[in-house]
Amino acid sequence: MNEIKSGAAPKKAVFNWSGGKDSALALYKVLQDKEYEVVALLTTVNCRTKRSSVHGIPFDLLKEQSRSIGIPFYPVFLGSIGELDGYNNAVERAAFHFKAKGVTHFIFGDIFVHDVKSYRERLFTPIGLSVVEPLWDMKQTEVMEDFYKSNLQTIIVTTMADKLDSTYIGKKVERELIENMPSDVDICGEEGEYHTFCYDGAIYSYPIEFTLGEPKFRANMVPMADGTDQEFTYYYGVLTKGK
Repeated sequence: MNEIKSGAAPKKAVFNWSGGKDSALALYKVLQDKEYEVVALLTTVNCRTKRSSVHGIPFDLLKEQSRSIGIPFYPVFLGSIGELDGYNNAVERAAFHFKAKGVTHFIFGDIFVHDVKSYRERLFTPIGLSVVEPLWDMKQTEVMEDFYKSNLQTIIVTTMADKLDSTYIGKKVERELIENMPSDVDICGEEGEYHTFCYDGAIYSYPIEFTLGEPKFRANMVPMADGTDQEFTYYYGVLTKGK
């Protein structure tokens, strides 16, 4: 990101917060850079489970992350039919809400999945919001080096069962773990191989207390673009607030 010009007011932005390591690293970079004033952490939440739509972080832990970071939490509730049911409409409403409050940028923690970035730009550009990606097109090794240097404390909470077994649930994301992952696993988990929960480090004023349950197995049937359904299997640990 470019350095902010002396005397120029920071641009108002909403950070799309997942609660995991890449999101935390992207926010860390944004807060260091000072080009943007982050007015809210926006997270999509399943209205039935009351957990974030991808990482499965419970509502009260998302709020606790927000409190420790010092940026207001803004949940966007999605329907219970599917994990991302009604995503477009729900997020568009939030975008118009913030646009009316002077927000000009929506920030994300994506790294290289071009379809995702293009999708975000198609959704937000017509509203008049610019998409910002602080980690975009960085090499995975560079992302992880920046993550190690940030001292953000993160554990794995979900894995794709055909990529990483249940022993990875609850493991801290550290250099040794990442360097010894199977060769067919993206070290950043950018293809969904694993998801994380960030509980302490540079962006937090105090650590988040949590408990992670024993790993469980889950199979989901997901509709594909060609009209077929494909089964995806996962191991996950249920996060709860407090020790």
